[in-house]
Amino acid sequence: MRRVRYESTGGPLFLEEAPVPRPGPGELLLRCEAVGVTLPVVRKVAGAAEPIALGGEVAGRVVAVGSGVDGFRVGERVTGLCFGHGYADFALVHRSMASPVPDDASAVDAVALVRSGLVALGALAAARPEPGETALVTAAASGVGHLAVQLARARGADRVVGAVSDRAKSGFVRALGADDVVAYDQDDWGVPADYVLDAVGGDLLTPAVAALAPGGRLVAYSSGGGTVQAYDLLVGAKSVIGFQMALVAREEPQLCELRRRELWRLFAQGALKPSVHGEFALEDATEAHAVIESRRNLGKVVLVP
Repeated sequence: MRRVRYESTGGPLFLEEAPVPRPGPGELLLRCEAVGVTLPVVRKVAGAAEPIALGGEVAGRVVAVGSGVDGFRVGERVTGLCFGHGYADFALVHRSMASPVPDDASAVDAVALVRSGLVALGALAAARPEPGETALVTAAASGVGHLAVQLARARGADRVVGAVSDRAKSGFVRALGADDVVAYDQDDWGVPADYVLDAVGGDLLTPAVAALAPGGRLVAYSSGGGTVQAYDLLVGAKSVIGFQMALVAREEPQLCELRRRELWRLFAQGALKPSVHGEFALEDATEAHAVIESRRNLGKVVLVP
């Protein structure tokens, strides 16, 4: 089979031939039809001291199952999270990280919706939204952010504001249902928000906290780090809440399953529409990474083996 690999920090990425892996206990072997490209993986390629296996969201058909697997069969369409080599023709997914793909959805829909949707829905739940509130979503055009904009509305937000790095993304974010769009470099982000879903971190935390109304909540789910001044929280009785998808997946798998069902229900109703910026062949993985790295994407970036 073909898979994408690299040998030194920063790349380059290249295709190589490798044996098709065999599923171990509790694992499914998928023939990949779509693979999601995420910012955390792009960052690891750029900065990890040692090369990593390029894993992440995958979707395809089950071609083999390991011992102890129940609930899945050969030929079934599945999406899930791969912790090994996922940029490949075949990938291994643990049964606990897998879920069926409905008949009315494509593999590309699945990788654009499920993992990013679980992050967006989890961050939204951490914000404890109330009907009629104002929501602000940073990185609103990203793979997670464009779903968060829609989910905030579905969960009862009266006003949704998208924050973006480039004003050229405004039309895309408004088409998702946002009432307004602000650029990161604006001095005034408009109407104070009751909660902020922040996927950026770093220096953007300061204006994001400033954009909160008194008593507002910021949910940080970025891998970008950053520091919040305690005084900025004290003067407005504001709070910052951390959210990590991996922790929820590990500690509350039943909650993840309930949220997966909610995502597919909203998808079937047309209330949640994943957007795909582009589909790239495996041999074009470098180009796909460049789109993410430059923040040019409007929605999800997907590899199609």
